Amino acid sequence: MSKTIHINQFINSNIKGFLFVGLIVFISFYLANIEAIYKTTHLAATAFAILLGAFLSPIFFRFEHTLNAGVNFSAKKLLRLGIVLYGFNVTFTELYSIGIYGIIISIIIICSVFFIAILAGVKIFGLDKETSILIGAGSAICGAAAVLAVESSLKSEPFKGIMAVGTVVVFGLLGMFLYPLAYYYGLIPNLDTNSVGIFMGATLHEVANVVGAAEMAKDLSQGEFTQNAANMAIILKMMRVIMLVPFLLLLTYFIAHDKNEKEIVDKKKIAIPYFAFGFLGVIILNTFLSDYKDSILLGISVESLLSFGKLLCSICIVFAMAALGLQINIKKFLGSGKSAFALAFLLWIVLIVGGYLLTLAFRDFI
Repeated sequence: MSKTIHINQFINSNIKGFLFVGLIVFISFYLANIEAIYKTTHLAATAFAILLGAFLSPIFFRFEHTLNAGVNFSAKKLLRLGIVLYGFNVTFTELYSIGIYGIIISIIIICSVFFIAILAGVKIFGLDKETSILIGAGSAICGAAAVLAVESSLKSEPFKGIMAVGTVVVFGLLGMFLYPLAYYYGLIPNLDTNSVGIFMGATLHEVANVVGAAEMAKDLSQGEFTQNAANMAIILKMMRVIMLVPFLLLLTYFIAHDKNEKEIVDKKKIAIPYFAFGFLGVIILNTFLSDYKDSILLGISVESLLSFGKLLCSICIVFAMAALGLQINIKKFLGSGKSAFALAFLLWIVLIVGGYLLTLAFRDFI
């Protein structure tokens, strides 16, 4: 009886906020699936969700007492579920096809960009370490998904995560449009088509950015940029995505043992990101099931199950993005936004220049 009452209380306290976020999610998916809008903007539902959430944030703060529980549930619980389900987008087979040099490129990119983010963010741009870590993770690994995963581990204030996601969205979109144009006009010298694909995968922020850039490059070049090059771009990007697991574990370890961060550790009790193991487990499951796509399991095709996993992942991530957008505090965002975007711009330049030089150095091995 008490369990039933507890469940009813949970539903009643969360339902209004959850439905409010759900409305934003519905509109975001609707806009992202309008062909004319997609061809013009190449914006995914995640981008629409955060923009709509930020636009409607005054409503959230006005009715925060009523909406907060459901919005917080979407921003925290559904976020972690989305990160776990993100593993349905990756297989070890795909990662293996690009070889050890792809792993080396990914590790160098992630480590260099992340450490530059911390040093420059704190020393040059005057940002706090948490914000610098979030922007660095988003730029170095896999965009908004990395920001959200790290934010969940650090338990930082929501506006810091939303600033970091904002920078990822802006510079990821810029790269998505500029890379295909640079390829078309011959502004990426000394790299063949496949190497340009590696360059895209090594330096663009989001998986969606890589897919969008590759498709636009194919369209602009009328097939000169091949599907194989597009596949290499996506596979290398997936390598960066899977690096999220060891990154979260190492980040948690070093922060917990950093004497200079003792006050933060004592105050926030940084938790082990167990959802990272869930993410890795889903990658293993996806790798195994991908070899049996034509099989039937419990009356349902394996391919349908995998597609459902990807869809559920997208829904959870979009819910989290919308909820984080709603929690944006415009005054705080504007107060710190300039420094955050300045750091993100620096990291974007580091990604472009460093990624190009790395691709040039390894072009004969991949």
